[in-house]
Amino acid sequence: MGHLDHAAFGLLTPVLSYAMAVIGAALGLRCTVRALDASGPSRRNWLITAASAIGTGIWTMHFVAMLGFAVRGTDIRYNVPLTILSLLVAMLVVGAGVFCVGFGRDRARSLLVGGLTTGVGVASMHYLGMAALRLHGTVHYDPLLIVLSVVIAVVAATAALWAALNIKSPVAVAVASLVMGAAVSSMHYTGMLAVSVRVEPSGTQLPGATAMQFIFPLAVGLGSYLFVTSAFVALSPTARERAAYTSAERPTEAPAAESLASTEPAASTTGTATSATA
Repeated sequence: MGHLDHAAFGLLTPVLSYAMAVIGAALGLRCTVRALDASGPSRRNWLITAASAIGTGIWTMHFVAMLGFAVRGTDIRYNVPLTILSLLVAMLVVGAGVFCVGFGRDRARSLLVGGLTTGVGVASMHYLGMAALRLHGTVHYDPLLIVLSVVIAVVAATAALWAALNIKSPVAVAVASLVMGAAVSSMHYTGMLAVSVRVEPSGTQLPGATAMQFIFPLAVGLGSYLFVTSAFVALSPTARERAAYTSAERPTEAPAAESLASTEPAASTTGTATSATA
């Protein structure tokens, strides 16, 4: 069996991947909270943003962590189509879970279905990403650790959606995001502990792209998307803020309307008096 290193660059990749998971979770939770306060197309748009944020954050977390993954005795490449498919699966399945919570009438049932769907989506993304690995050897998995990683993913997703439904304050959302980031990272490294590799040296060139050729630029791009979207959400007024702004404008408009109404009878009276004099 080949020796596996899950942190070839030291603490850099685990810490950075955890940060990506936290940012994605925080952004997704804030967008879900905004969605629950909105209705119609606005709710749909916020839920789409939440799904893209959570899916992107989880995917970025996974592959930033994979930058530190190395196997002694073989190079590692990634199948590009499968890697992109893992990103799409993360967004679509997480989106299904988020929409289930956002539009479900029975909150308890929506939470269970949404948590299960989202958790399975996270696990599917992880193992699709692992299926994209290309190396000189054979990859084996411990079934018990695979099941454990899926359970962690489902529990983490359900807890995150529960937080979106029940936690409103920014401080509480921040704490929930830290917990969610830790849970997602735990799921990833539990899944990685299930991996063993039997190295079979070969002189042939591995197909696919290296992590630095493909994964790193894409992760940087998606990370930038998360930061830009975070700024947009932070600067965008909430429904309550818009309502307060609208109600603050109405008193200033009302006196103007009243003064206009009061001048009209005066003008009418003046006109009547003038006609009487004539």
